[in-house]
Amino acid sequence: MDSIPNIVILTGAGVSAESGIDTFRDGGGLWEQHRVEDVATPEAFARDPDLVLRFYDMRRAAIQTKAPNAAHDALARLDAVWPGELLIVTQNVDDLHERAGAKRLIHMHGEHLSAWCTACDARSRWTGPLGDRPACPSCGAPGTLRPDIVWFGEMPYRMDAIYHALNRADLFVSIGTSGAVYPAAGFVREARAAGARTIELNMEPSQGSHWFDEARHGPATALVPTWVEEILAASTRSA
Repeated sequence: MDSIPNIVILTGAGVSAESGIDTFRDGGGLWEQHRVEDVATPEAFARDPDLVLRFYDMRRAAIQTKAPNAAHDALARLDAVWPGELLIVTQNVDDLHERAGAKRLIHMHGEHLSAWCTACDARSRWTGPLGDRPACPSCGAPGTLRPDIVWFGEMPYRMDAIYHALNRADLFVSIGTSGAVYPAAGFVREARAAGARTIELNMEPSQGSHWFDEARHGPATALVPTWVEEILAASTRSA
């Protein structure tokens, strides 16, 4: 496995779906019965902050009732033992990767269990509601906290670090993503341009499946543990 010591893994909603966390949109273009434009843009927050805060308060409470599944566990195991560079970049805003034990992780779209103060720019771990306008734990300002979520029209987090990893990757693996949301949908091409081998693990072919060297289709809880076992076994043989 000397040829692929550095790995970048992109995870999307398909990884958490089997833990009971709804995927981003349903077939009607809705997000849990809300239009995306009404709950997931800065304009929506400015127009109706009560609606947006209630929506995220419900989602924040819901994810705390879910548990990591076999896909999260397998990736955490790989993270713990892989001797080369490894980075899990997740589009998911739940904390199931962390609860499974993953450490080398970037939440490019933010986190439900984090609140961002628009006054002092501090981010605080947050498990309760925001709808009652609590004060910022860092600066004490009231009513300045918002969900620490990247909304449409906002820049994803830590893109410099992500592109740095992609440009050093020997293997890029996309798991449970639609291939429809940029910039993440473009990561496979970035990795290919840097010479990385590319693999897609997804329930069905994504919009960008043709960019991958290999594609496997099925549930993440079946595909991911199998792939992790394969790569660890190959690494042991080449050691």
